[in-house]
Amino acid sequence: MNAQTQSLTLTGPAGPIEALLDLPEPDLFETPHGTAVIAHPHPQFGGTMTNKVVQTVARACVQCGWRAVRFNFRGVGASGGHYDEGRGEVDDMLSVVEQSAPADQPLLLAGFSFGGYVAARAIATLHAQRSIARAVLVGTATSRFDVPPVPPELHPQTLVVHGEQDDTVALSSVMDWARPQSLPVTVVPGGEHFFHGQLPLLRALVARHARI
Repeated sequence: MNAQTQSLTLTGPAGPIEALLDLPEPDLFETPHGTAVIAHPHPQFGGTMTNKVVQTVARACVQCGWRAVRFNFRGVGASGGHYDEGRGEVDDMLSVVEQSAPADQPLLLAGFSFGGYVAARAIATLHAQRSIARAVLVGTATSRFDVPPVPPELHPQTLVVHGEQDDTVALSSVMDWARPQSLPVTVVPGGEHFFHGQLPLLRALVARHARI
């Protein structure tokens, strides 16, 4: 954590939700632009809110003046409950949004891997309820879960990033998901699932997209 990181305990549908709030430097941003809520990888494979890709996305958002909220899904860390195959995890993310992202301020939803699936479902749910300023889906688990399409009107605000050599979620899978939507995918040459050695590039891509 840095000097601008705060620990939070939010109320979730399965018990408390452990979260971290990263704030932009007050000397650079008098007030944050809005709130970014970022979902982590699969809980049963070691995914937590301190995952390096999740932290990289959070740092990119903070760099651009967003408040960034990372949280542990149910059953992870100090969050209550048990793994629910994505169903309850979507409810967790929606609860975090409701409690930490005021409806009258810009909202950015992001997720990595399993978290990308959860974020896509949260986007599908919230789209009719409130404005979504930006969406960031990284290494989205399209080969393992039924990821909903991104609403067409949100395509310009959506960044999809995938590693060319991802051996956890094949690039061909995310392309098969994106193709019927005509949704662009940013491919990182040589990149694998966790973007080892390429996190600075990922951070730059997200920061470029997150600026408002």
